[in-house]
Amino acid sequence: MVSHVNAVAFQGIEVLDVDVQVHIASGLPAFTVVGLPDKAVAESRERVRSALTAMGLALPPKRITVNLAPADLQKEGSHFDLPIALGLLAAMGAAPGDALAGYAAMGELALDGALAPVAGVLPAAIHASARGLGLICPAAQGGEAAWAAGIDILAPSSLVALINHFRGTQVLTPPEPKIADDLGQHPDLADIKGQETAKRALEVAAAGGHNLLMIGPPGAGKSMLARRLPGILPPLVAEEALEVSMIHSVAGALPQGGVIRARPFRDPHHSASVAALVGGGLRARPGEVSLAHLGVLFLDELPEFQRPVLEALRQPLESGRAVVARANAHVSYPARVQLVAAMNPCRCGYLDDPAQACTRVPKCAQEYQARIFGPLFDRIDLHVEWPAPLNPIQMNWQGSLASGS
Repeated sequence: MVSHVNAVAFQGIEVLDVDVQVHIASGLPAFTVVGLPDKAVAESRERVRSALTAMGLALPPKRITVNLAPADLQKEGSHFDLPIALGLLAAMGAAPGDALAGYAAMGELALDGALAPVAGVLPAAIHASARGLGLICPAAQGGEAAWAAGIDILAPSSLVALINHFRGTQVLTPPEPKIADDLGQHPDLADIKGQETAKRALEVAAAGGHNLLMIGPPGAGKSMLARRLPGILPPLVAEEALEVSMIHSVAGALPQGGVIRARPFRDPHHSASVAALVGGGLRARPGEVSLAHLGVLFLDELPEFQRPVLEALRQPLESGRAVVARANAHVSYPARVQLVAAMNPCRCGYLDDPAQACTRVPKCAQEYQARIFGPLFDRIDLHVEWPAPLNPIQMNWQGSLASGS
């Protein structure tokens, strides 16, 4: 007998159908997973075995074959644990296969049978809604999946609770849509006193969606101002919130199991690699420019970033998409960001500063600013430069001179 359970795989934020087929036949005891599984999928055998043992069930001493179709598509992630376990239970007659046919399933199994959160629940729920299926996901992510309207969501805390629901001995309450509102507490621009030119530049950038470069010595407040830009941007509308949340869901970075309504703000360190900033890696994950989609990408100490990293930003800033090309995959992530960059006027940071004058003027500034190549400068609309504010000691000393004391 062959049982079938619906599952999903991901290419970027695109969701692909996977048919989990489980066959139990006579022969030497074995448990084999085929269909191009990665290490996390292959290790699901031991997690499923332990979870069934925790339920009081043992695998039959037969030859068990699990096929993840289509077989030529790479399967990645621990979210295949639950569909494999459900396929086994259906093949053993411990779960109703006809009821499972109306659902797509995803979830990671703990050794005691509990369901742990996985990445990609929101796009999987939207995909299941388009196919007319329900979705089975971990309880911690039920509020995330509930944003897909018109489908049946089952969010059990454990495998036992799910099986009891299908048997009619327990009823799972449908989850309510949830909003992750902790990211909306951005610093307020009204907290900054003075700096009128810089605040005006932020307001113009926010109103027109312009990229912004702030040039000033250390202590000028560049980072402080940049962190307050999302606070004066309008909140995401419903369609934008779902689009941003889908990217964070695929990356496993969606907080509290709910959608994001605030504009994202990302500030990678200047030591970030090309894969970290634009996307890539073994599983072609979204980078910082995609995680900042419809929000603010802040690059502090811009000339300190590696040249290849800044070169890789040219295409996302121009097209609004970050494309990760591999020999066996071509993944595209949305990346419409508002770039805010900050830099010192020279390497030492004190060009034209009367208190700490740069000793290598103008060569220090020319060498430092030459690290930013022309095409990137062309993509930054506003360039704002201002001096550092006086510290309290300087203000008191100048005030004493003005009063004649």
